[in-house]
Amino acid sequence: MGTEARPILPPLREVIAAHGLQASKALGQNFLLDEQLLDRIAAIPGSLKDQPAFEVGPGPGGLTRAILRAGARLVAVERDNRCLPALAELSDAFPGQLRVISGDAMQVDARAEAGEKAHIIANLPYNVGTALLIGWLSADWEPLTWWSSLTLMFQMEVAERIVAKPNGDHYGRLAVLSQWRSDARIAMKVHRSAFTPPPKVMSAVVHITPKPAPEAVQLKHLERLTAAAFGQRRKMLRQSLKGLPGALEALETVGIDPQRRAETVSVEEFVELARVIGR
Repeated sequence: MGTEARPILPPLREVIAAHGLQASKALGQNFLLDEQLLDRIAAIPGSLKDQPAFEVGPGPGGLTRAILRAGARLVAVERDNRCLPALAELSDAFPGQLRVISGDAMQVDARAEAGEKAHIIANLPYNVGTALLIGWLSADWEPLTWWSSLTLMFQMEVAERIVAKPNGDHYGRLAVLSQWRSDARIAMKVHRSAFTPPPKVMSAVVHITPKPAPEAVQLKHLERLTAAAFGQRRKMLRQSLKGLPGALEALETVGIDPQRRAETVSVEEFVELARVIGR
């Protein structure tokens, strides 16, 4: 859809007022109303024209309209029934581009609904954001996963944990699970004042793109390994990993000093340990 064909939409504040859509704290909602900012977020994955896209928690449809303006074929999942009439208006404004599912994103099969090679773009509800991310990262890879990219808004602290490098306070299990077979970066920082109501913390948009999974490495081994290592992150690996079968032997095989701590072990080293444990 070219810019000349864009429908004229009412300001988001008017939509929120017309439908009585106060953000729900219980649902982890914080609405973004700055349309220029929303267009910038929708541009992060690259061209969305005629591309499948998937959004979680569209709320009154701020980011939704930006994704639709970019030309995507969008499936949006919303559990707050109050928002459905506002989203229905967007469906009418962008004929054939938007399908809204009323339900809980934790229960929806995103792959089945959005289709292959979809771009997942969302201002994620704070209370389920990390769980949804781990679910997408744990999807079947063959050797690439079904989604083309993830463009996700998180609290700044979570974003920093996703992109963290070794030897930093933010480096942990989430960094390893995010980076062992994908590239993750902070694409944009978003000030708390951009939201209605303003959250207590800063936010950031993380952009994740898949890359082929390392050969002969199973996610289950990496998950157990990182859970044990970072579950007692201040302890030496010889202590934190002693309860995981084969882990201490893997340290020796890979050549990792058992006196090191988890936060010093690189993503590549964790991958190699998981490969050895899985033999």
